[in-house]
Amino acid sequence: MTQHIASLKRWRTQIFAITWLAYAAFYFTRKAFSVAKLGISDDPTFHLDKMAMANLDGIYLAAYAVGQFTWGMLADRFGPRVVVLGGLVISALAALVMGTYATFPIFATCMLIQGMAQSTGWSGLCKNIGSFFPAEQRGRVLGWWSSCYAFGGLVASPFAGYWAYTVFGNWEAAFVSCAVVVGLVAVLFFIFQRNTPQDVGLPPVEPQVQVQAAAHVTSVWAPLREVLRNRTVLVLGLAYFMLKPARYAILLWGPVIVFEQMPQVGKVGAAIVPTAFELAGLLGPIMIGMASDKLFGARRMPACVISLLALTVTLALFMGAMHTGSVMVVVSLLFVMGLTLYGPDAMISGAAAIDFGTAKAGATAAGFVNGCGSVGAVLGGLLPGYFDTVTVFIVFAGCALFSAAVLVPHWNSRPVSLKVADTPEPALNIKPLRT
Repeated sequence: MTQHIASLKRWRTQIFAITWLAYAAFYFTRKAFSVAKLGISDDPTFHLDKMAMANLDGIYLAAYAVGQFTWGMLADRFGPRVVVLGGLVISALAALVMGTYATFPIFATCMLIQGMAQSTGWSGLCKNIGSFFPAEQRGRVLGWWSSCYAFGGLVASPFAGYWAYTVFGNWEAAFVSCAVVVGLVAVLFFIFQRNTPQDVGLPPVEPQVQVQAAAHVTSVWAPLREVLRNRTVLVLGLAYFMLKPARYAILLWGPVIVFEQMPQVGKVGAAIVPTAFELAGLLGPIMIGMASDKLFGARRMPACVISLLALTVTLALFMGAMHTGSVMVVVSLLFVMGLTLYGPDAMISGAAAIDFGTAKAGATAAGFVNGCGSVGAVLGGLLPGYFDTVTVFIVFAGCALFSAAVLVPHWNSRPVSLKVADTPEPALNIKPLRT
């Protein structure tokens, strides 16, 4: 028994680390185009205007949304290992092509492929984490784990910018350098990742729920039917649809927005200033995960609602801050925005989706919720290319408020596995609240 506990702890650490690294790596190929935009706009041999860039982002995000709905079901059926590893390899290859051949048709094709490849990551890796950690730990574990995408976005832009504009002096290097990173991580993922504790001779972490899952998953469509009957998961999808546009607008257009509104900071400064948003994103998921487990007894919604209300205020103030011309004010507001956006973003698409999807349909639920968010993210990629920035951020503030409102009726919802389990793990000393 002692040997099993020690082995489980080791595998939990290993799975946490390799899945964290894998999802962070996806952000290198995801951010390459946003960095390359700064050089493409000045390239006389391959010029794309803002609308063309927005359309390419739209192609990527539409493919990403479709992939979320698809890959979650396949990860439930065949396991995350095959699905995510394939996504890493294909993403690296698509980025390599974009850094080698500069034509609009090739870019459009590669952005389509890139969207499908990168969408393998979230649902499969969330399921992977959920298989190794029980529900009463999952809020804080996925809170820490979800720092992967904030870290990836934080590091990827300066990394791509350094290789593109300092080392090689051309935007193509942004794609090539990021492709190398993702290719190396794919090798590590192949070596160190496993799907479930059972794959390494250990018992499941939630035996009761695992037995139910084994009895019900009979086809690739069974988890989807389970998800579509789950009202809480459907509400999470709606909330995430309203929340995601703001994050992707900053993710894909942050440097351009800052440079347009504050040209005095220069291109390098315009690439650096939005990293305050992603730096805060390292802390947001951790704080909200711990709050949901420790303060709210594994309830996910209270922490999300409170954070979303704060985000609404921050988004409404953002353009006014930009017009002051103060870099310090803008950076501070971006930091608060990242803190209040990344927290509910990670909670809704990660811990909450896995909790309410259960082991029967965990990856499908995460994929469904993230797919709904990715449909909203298409707007985040398109709107800054077609409308003025003030209007865009007013819309984002309204969306954040709506997202908070739809979660309020589910304030007391708790994970399914805590309802079917006899008791939580004694070592955690968690006293569940009454619903």
